[in-house]
This record gives sequence, C-alpha cells and structure tokens, in this order.
Amino acid sequence: MLSQCLRLWRRQGGCTPNGGRDMVEDYEIQEMIHRDVYVGDKHVGVVVGERFHPRDEFVRSLRLKVEDDIASEFMRKPADLAPLAKELVHSIRPDGGIKLSKSMRELQRRWRNTVRIEEDLYAPDELLDRAVLDNDGMDIGNVISLIKIKRTYKGLLIKPHFMIRARHGLPDTIAVPCGQLARTTSRLDEVILKCTFSRLMTLPSYVKLNDEGYEEE
Repeated sequence: MLSQCLRLWRRQGGCTPNGGRDMVEDYEIQEMIHRDVYVGDKHVGVVVGERFHPRDEFVRSLRLKVEDDIASEFMRKPADLAPLAKELVHSIRPDGGIKLSKSMRELQRRWRNTVRIEEDLYAPDELLDRAVLDNDGMDIGNVISLIKIKRTYKGLLIKPHFMIRARHGLPDTIAVPCGQLARTTSRLDEVILKCTFSRLMTLPSYVKLNDEGYEEE
C-alpha cells in the first residue's frame, strides 16, 4: 500500500528547513502523483508514484519521471525514472508544482548514489527489504544491505531463506552483483535476476563479489 501522507515528512524534518509546518503536509501521496517538480524555475520532472511497502522507513523516496534534458545533463547515463528523496520536498507552488529545497547539484549527487536496474535508477531505501527472485521465480531471500566498492554500488547483500541456504550450502548472507539485476516489480516489491540462481553462483562476478572484502551500506 502507499505510505500514509506527507505529514510524516514534516515530523521527520523533511518539508521545511526547520521541520516547521508547511502546506505540503496536508497532501497525501495520491495527490502528489502527476505533479511537476521544480528546482527554482527549472522543471525537473513529474512524480509518478512511490514504492509499495508497509513500513515508512523503506519508503523515503518518490519515483520521478525525469525530463530528458535534465537526465542528459545531470546523470552519468540518462535514465527515464529516478528517485526523489521526500526530505527534499519544500512546498507546493501556487501553480500546483512541487518546489524542492535543494539545488540541482544535490539532486545530481543523490542520483550518483543509486543502483541502475533496467535503465532506471533506484535509491538504497527503495531496494532494502525487497524479495529477490531468480528468472524462474524462485524466491532466494531479501535485501538487507547494499555493497559499495570504491564509492559505487556493486551488489545487494541478500539474506537467503533457510531452505535455499540448506539446499545450496550457503552462508548466512550472499552478495548478488548489480549487473545481474534484470528488473523490479512494483506491486509485489521484488527484484528479478537475469538468470537462474544455479547459474548465478557460477558467474565470475558473483564469485569475485562473494570472495573479496566490501563495504556495506
């Protein structure tokens, strides 16, 4: 289900610089969808939704359809959809658009701190606690952390289900390379792999990621 409403953003200090009252607190997420987003007078994109998860700590971002020229200028590789942190929302403009509290440089910094799946960008909070399935539909486990190497996300740290661990002789956690993530499902809150789990375990990228030291985030 969709998260409750933007009133929560204010309680977390996210709607105004001082966490004070703002007209945006009265808007539910359903009312934010299809609104234009602006940094100053620059049109950044349009809100198209958010993640489906019952716990608010895993729904800290909106999904934003980014304008082509913005994506080309402020992303390493242009993406159609990208996260918009709720804490960046400042207020509702007189024309109904969403005003952000930060500069394009801050948006650019946050977009660099994402994972690319199927040509779209995902913030860490949008991936944590997602179920991970292989391309045969086998439920492997859930994402408990992200793996960063040299300031770039390289994998998802997964806690496999007990039966999967027992069947394949796995440790308590395994690392899945970001390059093997095929797509996400919105309603079911899943990440789907490009291959079967048996195939995944034979890939050099999987073996390397699970053998070397890495930084969890």
